[in-house]
Amino acid sequence: MSDAASALHEPLIRLRGITKVYGHGQAAFRALKGVDLDIDDGDFVAIMGPSGSGKSTAMNLLGCLDVPTGGDYLFRGVAVQRLTRDERARLRRQFFGFVFQGFNLLARTSAQENVELPLLYRGESAAARHAQARAALAAVGLTGWEHHTPAELSGGQQQRVAIARAIVTQPQVLLADEPTGNLDTQRGAEIMRLLWQLNQQQRITVVMVTHENDMAAYARRVVRFIDGVVASDQRNPHPAGLDAPAPPAAETVGAS
Repeated sequence: MSDAASALHEPLIRLRGITKVYGHGQAAFRALKGVDLDIDDGDFVAIMGPSGSGKSTAMNLLGCLDVPTGGDYLFRGVAVQRLTRDERARLRRQFFGFVFQGFNLLARTSAQENVELPLLYRGESAAARHAQARAALAAVGLTGWEHHTPAELSGGQQQRVAIARAIVTQPQVLLADEPTGNLDTQRGAEIMRLLWQLNQQQRITVVMVTHENDMAAYARRVVRFIDGVVASDQRNPHPAGLDAPAPPAAETVGAS
């Protein structure tokens, strides 16, 4: 294969021999022991594994929230481990969105203001922030809920706000850490259908940590970590999202 052809087939994310060690000497803990993983642009990957398997450590490294002890992390061909802290922060702000289990919304701040936060950090004008936040909330089915605080929203709605906040900057990659962990089965399925829709319609690459097989079934790939290494990496020939109805286009204020 020529160099040009090879470049066309480069994955969005490539990990080679990634290690992560916490502590020193006899107290050292090897969280990752040589991880190899490729993630293509537009993929939907579920990362699973028991507690202590290294899956959350790997997620932090992927999102540039931490750096590996050894190995190579290439994002769009750029060696991430060689970047300075400020360069990693710029990479994170430009290309990554984050969704967490605990929502992490500001309690006394409206849904729209929560979604605007990443744009505020970017220095966007007030008019631009308002417009983009409303569009992001509409994309997750929350038109009409812009001025409600988290206390006035259900758990599922709060996670939708968190997803809107993650996508308002139009990231290339959405990293979701147990995004349905605090939700009941029905709300969890709604969030998974929403992530599937974002992956399908906006071509956002989704990488999700989950311990729930029902949620992992929405992914195109399931990568299992055990003892700091990738134990298996399997394609899902029939993701659950293919048969799932789309989430509501919008929720009406006052709906349960």
